[in-house]
Amino acid sequence: MDSREWDRRYAGSELVWTAEPNRFVVAEVQDLAPGRALDIAAGEGRNSVWLASRGWQVTAVDFSAAGLGKGRRLAEARGVTIDWVHADVRDYQPEAGFFQLVLVAYLQLAESELDGVLRRTATGLAPGGVLLVVGHDVTNLTEGTGGPPDPAVLYTPESITRSLGGLTVLRAERVRRPVVTADGPREAVDTLVRAIRD
Repeated sequence: MDSREWDRRYAGSELVWTAEPNRFVVAEVQDLAPGRALDIAAGEGRNSVWLASRGWQVTAVDFSAAGLGKGRRLAEARGVTIDWVHADVRDYQPEAGFFQLVLVAYLQLAESELDGVLRRTATGLAPGGVLLVVGHDVTNLTEGTGGPPDPAVLYTPESITRSLGGLTVLRAERVRRPVVTADGPREAVDTLVRAIRD
């Protein structure tokens, strides 16, 4: 997908996604001391806004101007300040060693493109900094619900950890989250990887 498609998707006045942060982001980050955070493919900013509300200095990067506009409005409504960067994450290069947290949540790219994004953004981690990656797992196609139907953009724990040379992987597994559907409650299957720069 390109930025114009996402701009169309985000064009309405209502949020496409919820304003609340992703459950795995909350669980993995809530005990970290706030510092500088980089939210890659921030979309409408729900995770960025939550981080900022907890005292993080957040840089949110996305290629959709419409998504970032919604993020700005959400941040204003919640009374937080975020550095919004309009850029394609496939080209974005963070300042080296600058961030205590790098978040990549539901960025669904072909593995070769995602590999480049992960390798570049990991350079932004300061010593002791945490990289958190969450995205739709390939097993979601057969065991879960929702998410992209194209297996080429779905994760496995192994496909993510292969891109994290130089980091220590603390957690790499499949996780499940409840999803409310028209047919009742279901589950989605995600990959979750947490790594640290020593």
